[in-house]
Amino acid sequence: MCTASTDSLKQKMAEYTGKVEKSLAKFPERKNLAYNRLYTPLDIEGLDYEKDLSFPGQYPFTRGVQPTMYRGRFWTMRMYAGFSTAEESNKRYRYLLESGGTGLSCAFDLPTQIGYDSDDAIAEGEVGKVGVAIDSLADMEILFDSIDLGKVSTSMTINAPASVLLAMYIAVAEKQGVSPDKLNGTIQNDILKEYAARGTYIFPPKPSMRLITNIFEYCSKSVPNWNTISISGYHIREAGSTASQEIAFTIADGIAYVDAAIKAGLNVDDFAGRLSFFWNAHNNVLEEVAKFRASRRVWAKVMKERFGATNPKSWMLRVHTQTAGSMLTAQQPDNNVVRVALQTAAAVLGGTQSLHTNSKDEALALPTEDSVRVALRTQQIVAYESGLADVVDPLAGSYYIEALTNQIEKEAWEYIGKIDDMGGAVVAIEKGYIQREIQESAYKWQMEVENKQRIIVGVNQFQVAEKPIEGLLRVDASVGELQKKKLADLRARRDNGAVADKLAALEAGCKDENTNLMPLILEAVKVYATLGEICGVMRKVFGEYEAHVSL
Repeated sequence: MCTASTDSLKQKMAEYTGKVEKSLAKFPERKNLAYNRLYTPLDIEGLDYEKDLSFPGQYPFTRGVQPTMYRGRFWTMRMYAGFSTAEESNKRYRYLLESGGTGLSCAFDLPTQIGYDSDDAIAEGEVGKVGVAIDSLADMEILFDSIDLGKVSTSMTINAPASVLLAMYIAVAEKQGVSPDKLNGTIQNDILKEYAARGTYIFPPKPSMRLITNIFEYCSKSVPNWNTISISGYHIREAGSTASQEIAFTIADGIAYVDAAIKAGLNVDDFAGRLSFFWNAHNNVLEEVAKFRASRRVWAKVMKERFGATNPKSWMLRVHTQTAGSMLTAQQPDNNVVRVALQTAAAVLGGTQSLHTNSKDEALALPTEDSVRVALRTQQIVAYESGLADVVDPLAGSYYIEALTNQIEKEAWEYIGKIDDMGGAVVAIEKGYIQREIQESAYKWQMEVENKQRIIVGVNQFQVAEKPIEGLLRVDASVGELQKKKLADLRARRDNGAVADKLAALEAGCKDENTNLMPLILEAVKVYATLGEICGVMRKVFGEYEAHVSL
């Protein structure tokens, strides 16, 4: 833009603002709006198309990581599911695939997430409640019965015991005749966000980071098409962060993982192309679009400029997205269908590679088959009927979108700089900095809701009298007893001498920091050592993490 046109536009903008100010007494605006009233070319002065945007599939990937995005292939429609037993979850997975789902996303129950068997006293009352109970390879075999792991892409939301669940998946595939190099999928494997926002950790940071880098190394050679980590902003956002904090804290975690892998002797281009991210699709559609675009640009610069990665695949931020569970309401749950549709549009306009849509009843219980089908159909309608997937990055060039992309990127870099100054994400978490920032943002949001500065339809405005919701999916307490019996039967029929030998080998490996633990875990899994037994060995050597946050 030349100086003359800029000066003229500034003058006209001043005139416009003056007219608006005069009308505000009669037509006041809503209060507490986050962004400017109007965006013009003045808000994107200095934007360099080739440097800041470029073309889809080209550095810095602001406009997407693939040249044609959804014109050739839609995002993976990966519905998150898992509850009760492996048998019940297998039925749901097969139903989803038969209904047009193109990938699976596994939810595990709380005992599984923190490395306990279903018959452990600490698991009492939690077995199968928030996901499927997986105690051993025997359960994993049932979970994927009649599902060809050579053809389906599977994501597993598992962190502290990710190495064990990945080993079980590899073992099941081998039993199906599918070699590890043919497997496609993702393990979340993001322990830093567990310390900061979610809480399903087991071991202290140092051995946890070792397990993660062991997975990077093992998969780079043996499971090359597997995404070895899904660096997760989703749970950071669910805990109450802002959009800028979500990408800043998550990318700071990503920097820590890359640093750890390089220090362990890995070449950045050998593993960086298999790193993936996990974003939340929140309610503010245009802010979310800008967040997705800004995140790709930040990561590309981090990988190219900070770590010196030379393979363009190492610069790409590839992302799975889930619609915002924290934005679902127990009041008037039918309204959640609309919320999820808008969040789906945000993820698609933002350029996600994979998407899970929440079901309308998830603020109340695990989703029913009917509500899951509506959630999947929401993705399919956006894909096939809305036109949003027909053009690559269709909102590019909007003064608002480009200005907001720049703003979110700027705010993210400021947070990353602060975290760098502290010594990185691990130190920032240990000091409680990231936790405090999230808590303060969550508190601010909640106060805005309670003061009606932020309207949540059906919650603090537009309420109606409602009858109790019927037909919700409940997990019966008998699931825990069933899993206990299965474990007792397993221990009676397996070769317990072989189990003891493999666990002893794993313990010795844990004590040697130069040993990659993945082959040892895989060997233990194959003789039907249980999740709790394997994690118990690692607990014995590594200890357990206890949070100490000064607030």
